[in-house]
Amino acid sequence: MCGIVGLFLKNSDLEVQLGKLLGDMLTKMSDRGPDSAGMAIYSRQTQFDVKLTLRFANFAFFKEFEVILKKNVRHEFSVEFRGDHVVLKFCEKDHDLIFTMLSSFKNSPQIMSKGKFIEIFKEVGSPSDFISQLKINDIEGTHGLGHTRMATESAVTTMGAHPFSTGYDQCLVHNGSLSNHNSVRRQLEKEGMDFETDNDSEVAASYLSYKMSSGLSLRSSLEKSIEDLDGFFTFLVGTKEGFGVLRDRIACKPAVLAETDDYVAFGSEYRAFKNLPNIDTAMVWEPEPATVYFWTHDHESL
Repeated sequence: MCGIVGLFLKNSDLEVQLGKLLGDMLTKMSDRGPDSAGMAIYSRQTQFDVKLTLRFANFAFFKEFEVILKKNVRHEFSVEFRGDHVVLKFCEKDHDLIFTMLSSFKNSPQIMSKGKFIEIFKEVGSPSDFISQLKINDIEGTHGLGHTRMATESAVTTMGAHPFSTGYDQCLVHNGSLSNHNSVRRQLEKEGMDFETDNDSEVAASYLSYKMSSGLSLRSSLEKSIEDLDGFFTFLVGTKEGFGVLRDRIACKPAVLAETDDYVAFGSEYRAFKNLPNIDTAMVWEPEPATVYFWTHDHESL
């Protein structure tokens, strides 16, 4: 089944609570997918140009990696630990050096996300364990997406968990199943897109990233996906500006939206919203089939 949640904050005073609010929403969807959990958080701009979220299978190796960073990186950088994930922030001038270093190690970390605003964390296991291990409740941000997975299309692994990030500051969480993902994958590989899993959701994320890299807007890319992607799906797509929602033409996968003056919330079920501030005053509705919805910040002010 899988469970999806998203929270877009209009009121900046709530940004210190984003991780806690989104974590609570995800926990309420636990019984929709006990296999693995993940979250993408978008935060305000820092003094650094690039941000990578890395996961170390052998976390002890990170100490060696950090020593090498200190010896070789010429400009300021920062690291933040969350479980076996590390958020590495650095200057654009060190971009090539750092990526060369990452690819040169036998025990190279997995890159969960790259961008200027995005951080992605995901693990095998329940949402409650994930939230505790990664200290999600402490994270601040402007908007975020979460997913709890019931695996149907591919193996239960950390890399097979959602969100999938296939573009700079981009990500996708998905409930459903794509019937033509293998043919779409082959087409995207011909266009130079790389894949790390057999998951159909990674294909959807890559499809949208490819369309946006070709010059289409998020809205146009989502509208185009209705024609090109076969199957049953609900997509929640994150960018640095905000997030977008799309259901397929039949819309058999559950989805609900709630909006107040302070936020827009998305959930697979209404119960995900139970503890949101002033939810009793929200406008609540079910998104229409084959209809794109999105909310954006002025990213220049983030």
